[in-house]
Amino acid sequence: MELIITHLVIAFILILALPAVISHRRRSRKFNLPPGPKPLPMIGNLHLIGPLIHQSLHALAKKHGPLMYLRLGSRPTVVGSSAAAAARFFFKTHDLSFSTRPNMAVGKYTAYNSSDMLWLPYGSYWRLVRRLFLTELFSAKRLHSFSSIRVDEVHGLLRRIFDASRQVVLRELLFVFAFNVISRIAFGKQYVAQDFKEGIEEIMLLHGVFNLGDYIPWLGFLDLQGYERRLREGDAFVAKDIVDVLLLMVDDPTMDKDTRLDRDKVKAIVQDIFVGASETSSLTIEWAISELVRNPEKQRKAAEELEQVVGRGRWVEEDDIPRLPYLVAIVKETMRLHPAAPLLMPRLSREHAVAGEDCGGYEVPAGTIVLVNVWAMRRDPDVWEAPEEAEDVPSVRIGIENDPVSAGQSGSRIRMAVAGGGEAGGGEHGGGARYNHAAEVCCVCGRVVPIDSDAQDITERFS
Repeated sequence: MELIITHLVIAFILILALPAVISHRRRSRKFNLPPGPKPLPMIGNLHLIGPLIHQSLHALAKKHGPLMYLRLGSRPTVVGSSAAAAARFFFKTHDLSFSTRPNMAVGKYTAYNSSDMLWLPYGSYWRLVRRLFLTELFSAKRLHSFSSIRVDEVHGLLRRIFDASRQVVLRELLFVFAFNVISRIAFGKQYVAQDFKEGIEEIMLLHGVFNLGDYIPWLGFLDLQGYERRLREGDAFVAKDIVDVLLLMVDDPTMDKDTRLDRDKVKAIVQDIFVGASETSSLTIEWAISELVRNPEKQRKAAEELEQVVGRGRWVEEDDIPRLPYLVAIVKETMRLHPAAPLLMPRLSREHAVAGEDCGGYEVPAGTIVLVNVWAMRRDPDVWEAPEEAEDVPSVRIGIENDPVSAGQSGSRIRMAVAGGGEAGGGEHGGGARYNHAAEVCCVCGRVVPIDSDAQDITERFS
């Protein structure tokens, strides 16, 4: 009798599991997926991902193609590593299909349950926040109105450099500079940058790591890497004051429940402003200066251009930037080789999408994670000649603002954003201001940094 009962239980379980197995097999047969490495049981292709995720994906794309399918744990993933493929497929043809975000621990714990611009799911509140950033907080007109703040902070940076009686840690000074600019622009006052530095750096780092629990959910409770504990502790990073426009929206009785701001949503927006502008700005400037220090000949040419255009009687100003093409080219090349976000924030396909024949006709099923590897795009040999080399000739490289990406006709160009693209692009706020910051500070360091400075080995960490 016991044997019969056992057989009946096994048969019942098999009957329950059969529809899921058949459905999975049908899905597996149905789709014309992009090529990719063969996954292992349970872990999929996770064993192929190293500490620098964007570099690991770049190496795999060289073997499997610019549109590549991976199985990361239990999560199907498509990676775009070609500027042409990503621009056409993800940002142009099927933009809305890939306009939402997957649920991940970093969004839950560092973005107040995915309430910030980077991790918001697509919907009415996402549209409200996007409009808020574009038209209220960081419109071109508003940024231009704060040019005096940027000038004041550049001069403050110079005073700190020249008043120092010994060698300075440039990274620390650049962070304070960028933080002061964004806090004064966004909140009308200057905070103590060091009070926020550790929290901002931790958030940036945790956005770049590969958390196993996101890809193998049944291992999530073990927190094998310790990242979820660090993510939960990161909840302590909040700004101490709120811009007036956000406070008004919190109390606005006309807003419906889907778009009404609450305390966590306001904190998420504030965090977006600080992290998305201060850390990325200082990193870009640091990379640009390191390139100058390691290339004395380029530093000499930059100094000569400064001498001719600006002279020695004053500091460079924003209005001088268009007349400094050599320095502009150096900054743009820095942004190409060292993007602030090597991987764009993950997207999630909301619906089944099919690429055009120019992208191989591949299919991306609904529920697939989409990764766009900006670091690889900016090294695409089909776009850039000698892509690993920094080029400083303005007529050869036009840099980040207009990557030369074929969009179906010769000579057309598609704008590639650093931290986002298309509908879901959260973006770095005030990117033009960040570009001016870098150009101005590089102009200064073209004079300040000695030509015979020892080259420093600056390497990447995480993503």
